[in-house]
Amino acid sequence: MQATGETTETRAPSTFRRKLGAYVALTKPRVIELLLVVTAPTMILAQEGLPDLWLLIATLIGGAMSAGSAGAFNCYIDRDIDRVMKRTQGRPLVTGELSDREALVFAYGLGAASIVWLWVFTNWLAALLSLAAILLYVVFYSLILKRRTAQNIVWGGIAGCMPVLIGWAAVTEDLSWPPVILFLIIFLWTPPHYWPLSMKYKADYAAAGVPMLAVVRGRAQVGLQVILYAWATVACSLLLIPIAGMGLVYSTVAVVTGAWFIYETHRLYNLAIRHEQVSPMRVFHGSIVYLSLVFLAVGIDPLLPF
Repeated sequence: MQATGETTETRAPSTFRRKLGAYVALTKPRVIELLLVVTAPTMILAQEGLPDLWLLIATLIGGAMSAGSAGAFNCYIDRDIDRVMKRTQGRPLVTGELSDREALVFAYGLGAASIVWLWVFTNWLAALLSLAAILLYVVFYSLILKRRTAQNIVWGGIAGCMPVLIGWAAVTEDLSWPPVILFLIIFLWTPPHYWPLSMKYKADYAAAGVPMLAVVRGRAQVGLQVILYAWATVACSLLLIPIAGMGLVYSTVAVVTGAWFIYETHRLYNLAIRHEQVSPMRVFHGSIVYLSLVFLAVGIDPLLPF
C-alpha cells in the first residue's frame, strides 16, 4: 500500500488526464479559438445566409484539426527556444509531459486526419487549402522565417489567414474577391496584433535569438509600424463594403471598431516616443477584440435585410 493511500486505480485517471491535457496544449487551443471565430462568419457570408449545419460543423472540426496539427509541429520545432523563454516554459515538450516522438507522431497524425476529414466531408479545395495552411506555418514560418528575419510574423502570418479561404471554399467550392479581402484583413492585422506581444516579451525573444521586430528595433519604430499596419487593416476592412455588398451593421462596426483600434495603436506610439511606460498588451488584447467584432459583423450582416 502507498503511504498516501493512493492506488493504481486512482493514479491512472490522473495520469490520463495530464496526458490528454498535454496533447490539447500542444495544439495551441487559444490560437484555434481565434481561427474558428473567423471561419464561421466567412461561411455565412459565402452562403449569404446560414449554411448547412453539418457542413459548418465539419469545416470547423477539420479547421481545428488542421490548426492543431500546425501548432503541434511548431511546438516540436521550437522546443529548444521554448526552454529558454519564460512565456513558453510550461509547454508539454519543455515540462517533459510528452516526448518529442509523441509530439511528432501526434502532429503528423492530426494533420493527415484533418486533410482526409475535409476532403470527405467538405470538398477537395478546402482540403488542399488546409494542407497549404499547415505547410505555410510549419515550413515557411517555423523552419524558414522565424529565426532569420524580423519580418517573420508578416509573411509567416499568411498561414493564419487561410481559414477564411477554407471556409469560403467549403461553401462555394471556389474562391472570389470577398474571401481575398477577408484574407488581406487578417494578413494586415497580424503585425499590429503580434508585435505588441513581442514588445512585452522582448527579453524572452532576445534570449532565444529570435529576431522579432521589438528585438532589432526600438520601441518607437515598432510603434510606428504597428500604426501603419493598423491603418492598412482598417482601410482593407472598408473595401469589403462595396466588394461584398455589406450592409449597415458591418459598415458601422468596421468604422467604429477600426477608429478605436487605430486610436489604441497611436496611443502606444505616443507613449513610446515620449519614453513613458507603454502597455503593449492593451493593444494585443484590443486587437483580438477588434478582429472578433469585425468578423461577428461579417456573420450577422448577411442575415439582416438592411
